[in-house]
Amino acid sequence: MRLWRDGVELDAGPRQQAYLLALLLARAGEPISISELIDLIWGQDIPASAVNILQKYVGALRRLLEPELPARGTGSYLQRRGNGYLFAAGPGVLDVVAFRELVEAARAATAEHRPDVALNRYVEALGIWHGPAGDGPARGPASTPVFGALDNEFFGACVAAAELALSLGQPARILHSLRLAAWMAPLHENVQASLISVLAAAGQQADALALFSVVRVRLAEDLGIDPGPALVAAHRGVLGPVHARETPPVATRLVGRDEELLVLRQAVGAALSGGTGLVLVEGEPGVGKTRLLEDAGAEAERRGALVIWGRCLDGKGTPSMWPWVQVVGAVLDCLPVATRAEWQAGDLGRLVVPDRAVSGIPVLPDSGARFRLFEGAVALIGQVSARRPVVLVVDDLQWADVTSLELFTHLADRLPGGTVVIGALRDRAPVPGSELARMLAAASRLPCHRRIGLGLLRPDEVTELVRRETGRDPDPDAARNIHARTAGNPFFVRELSRLLADDGVLGDGVPSTVRDVVRDRIAGLDDDTDRLLQLAALIGRDVDLTLLARAADLDVPECLDGLEPLEALGLLEPSAGDPYTFRFAHDLVREAVAGTTSQRRLTRLHLRVADALERTSPDDESVAERLAHHLWAAGPLADPSRTAAALVRAGRCAGNKSALEAASGHLRSAAQVARTAGLAELELSALALLIALDGMRAGYVGSALEVLERAEHLARDLGREREATDFLFSRWAAYSQGIRLDRAGRLAHRLLVQGEASADPIVRTYGLHAWGIHQWDVGNIGEALRYLSQSAPAMLDEMVRRQDDPLRHDLQLLSPVMLALMTGLHGDVDGARAQLDRLEAAADDDPYVVTVCAAFAVTVAALAGDPVWARSVAERGIALDPEFSFVFLGSYQRLARCWARAVTGDDPVGAAVEAQAIINAALSDPPRSGLATWYGLLGEMWLAAGRLDDAEKALGRADVCLDTYGQRYPEGFVILMRARLMEERGAPASAVQAVVERARTLSLEREAHLFVHRADQMLGRRQ
Repeated sequence: MRLWRDGVELDAGPRQQAYLLALLLARAGEPISISELIDLIWGQDIPASAVNILQKYVGALRRLLEPELPARGTGSYLQRRGNGYLFAAGPGVLDVVAFRELVEAARAATAEHRPDVALNRYVEALGIWHGPAGDGPARGPASTPVFGALDNEFFGACVAAAELALSLGQPARILHSLRLAAWMAPLHENVQASLISVLAAAGQQADALALFSVVRVRLAEDLGIDPGPALVAAHRGVLGPVHARETPPVATRLVGRDEELLVLRQAVGAALSGGTGLVLVEGEPGVGKTRLLEDAGAEAERRGALVIWGRCLDGKGTPSMWPWVQVVGAVLDCLPVATRAEWQAGDLGRLVVPDRAVSGIPVLPDSGARFRLFEGAVALIGQVSARRPVVLVVDDLQWADVTSLELFTHLADRLPGGTVVIGALRDRAPVPGSELARMLAAASRLPCHRRIGLGLLRPDEVTELVRRETGRDPDPDAARNIHARTAGNPFFVRELSRLLADDGVLGDGVPSTVRDVVRDRIAGLDDDTDRLLQLAALIGRDVDLTLLARAADLDVPECLDGLEPLEALGLLEPSAGDPYTFRFAHDLVREAVAGTTSQRRLTRLHLRVADALERTSPDDESVAERLAHHLWAAGPLADPSRTAAALVRAGRCAGNKSALEAASGHLRSAAQVARTAGLAELELSALALLIALDGMRAGYVGSALEVLERAEHLARDLGREREATDFLFSRWAAYSQGIRLDRAGRLAHRLLVQGEASADPIVRTYGLHAWGIHQWDVGNIGEALRYLSQSAPAMLDEMVRRQDDPLRHDLQLLSPVMLALMTGLHGDVDGARAQLDRLEAAADDDPYVVTVCAAFAVTVAALAGDPVWARSVAERGIALDPEFSFVFLGSYQRLARCWARAVTGDDPVGAAVEAQAIINAALSDPPRSGLATWYGLLGEMWLAAGRLDDAEKALGRADVCLDTYGQRYPEGFVILMRARLMEERGAPASAVQAVVERARTLSLEREAHLFVHRADQMLGRRQ
């Protein structure tokens, strides 16, 4: 990184200051939050004063760039945006901006078929580069994605420029830039392939062959892989005659899809040049979406991209997250064994290592698990696309489960450079559901998004398709007849073309729907073949031969013989490249076969498939959801204990993949089957897992309370006191977190009484803890402190790991932080801070534990009026969870940061507006614990901003919360803020003093000595 002002080169300052500037330049025009900057600069060693140091660096850089800037001026370049900073670059200021503008101009010229102009722009853009982005200011691991993305833009431009230079016979013009790119990215196959081709075209064949040998060895030694298609093609080009290349036209087997293929080709081209793309193809069933994607994918592979498919399947038996199981598995297969093992050991391994168990019932649910899984998928694809462009094709999105659609949306919003995602979906049959509609709406807001509506064929296109299918020119009347009957649907056109080819003429009895076509075609099948076809339809679009044979009670050769007539009829065909699998010609065919099977026969066939699955893959967790579906569909023909156990296993499997909605469905079905059959043990297993998954989704505020109650009764009837207490405690937690304190109080008292009568120390501890928190809820701080002082040490007697007993682990975490909060509210703020500091120090940077500790620390700090402490704790916590994955508890940290900014004069209006948005999103719907507290603190923020009417509204909401929900621990503080508002409005001193004294008296009665101290301070100031 080098800087000039008025022709004089400048020193960017100390290493970290220069590093900060480099980061902002790399993302010019894009705000970077303070928490992300801290994370990028300091990584795991974040100092307590990180925010202050960062602000000092910003001020120094502003003065460096604009010496005439007045003190505390914002300047023209380094600007504050919300809770972050951005670098605003005008024309001619920043080389990164100039590079991007030139590359965009080159792409535009290419699209306008002006290759000479395009090459000139590319050469000019590439000449700006002299080495890796951010290489000067000590580029570290945390910043690799930031500067690596810039490098990828350079590599993509080099590859695109090489294609142009070769087609124009001017390879020497980009040779220098390609050598630089190859030196920077020794394992980037497209860059190395481009350099090999350019060297050969420039007459340096020996160097090109030597480079190929070096790269081949490097790939084998470093990654354990062979050269990909781009390198192989470049090598063959060197061995053949060398001349200027022309891009050959791409032959297609599709009719009437030239414009659509061009859109897909451009999207793939963006990935090949280091950019990103998102294309969604939609249309009616049979219109040719999959064939279009297959053609586009084949062409992308020829151009050197890694093409990976994820196919969504129809039917409740499809495993949850199925397209992403395929995608992630295929991407991992591209990595060396050691690297693959590292990924599988992390969160992403839950998709491809199906035997991990779902934990039990957490009190403080890890709501970030799904987010981390999604981020892992983005990072994995980014690691691969940094070496080779990636094209992800996700077909039949209308069948995707909710979590698969959410991951699709997440990835589309965070596409790594060199990646394009292509999705296909039906726009009818079925009509897109609400989850799919949300995904489409989110995708439409992305700048890289393109939507292709695949229409029906015109009459002339139908004629051409019939000609290709039959091998002869159709009679014009027959072609018009086919178009009229099919409306131009390509699949139906091909089906009628088969009839035309067989009979030579289309009569009046031509079927009018796909189901009619299939019914006519299978009418002559014998019973055994018909049953084989129906079994195949239940198995799915792709049919495993071994599974089908076992379901039909055949050996594999007999099964193959039985499939011959189905293959001859065009219903099933061998899968390309997989001799062990057959595939339905189209999913419409499979749907039609399933639709013509009677319900009575379906139940028997489902049981056959279930039996075959168990014999084929008895211990394979990946088939758990399929097995459960077939047993459930077999109804009373299947043993209910077997069905319930399979559904529990399926729920656990789906939960491991964070497919919580699918898991919940499996487990509710399991509980229903078990309860109907009187299987108490199995019902309890299903309900326990269901409760754990509900906790992962939304904490216990969103839990099905009747499920918790039923589980408690089952456990008690089975003589499991501690397990029954777990469920009772969880039900209390649901009411307490949702501030429904009338019911929470009754359950807390039950737990206390039950604990006093129990010989189990854990059961006693549950009672003390619940009753202590309830006393805090209703405002009795002294009582809360006394009960929690008994429960916290007892809870730490037998430490457990979260994966072994999530409820007790979370209580072991919650008890000491709640005790620290009570200590602070009781008046010993220093003691509370020392307790919380010890807990955070012991967290070892575990984001979950740090988030819990920070949530309680910032609450004490804000209520004690200490913005420096509140902000430092909040920034440390946010730095470990910058993406706000722990929504409920993470909101406390962000609210505290807003409060600290406001009361110290750092844009108090903006801070208060941001805080109001966080309260609305995380605490108010449904109402969550702490709502009155943060409305009171929001009132203080508006007071700091001088917006008294807004302060009045916030404090009014706090009063409503106190009266509506009864969580009164912050009542003394809210009254004090009301006194401050009266003072600001010029109320008589006696009236203000009376309100302060009322707050003091109330707090003294409740032993909330923190607010007594603050009242004394206000009274002292007034005196």
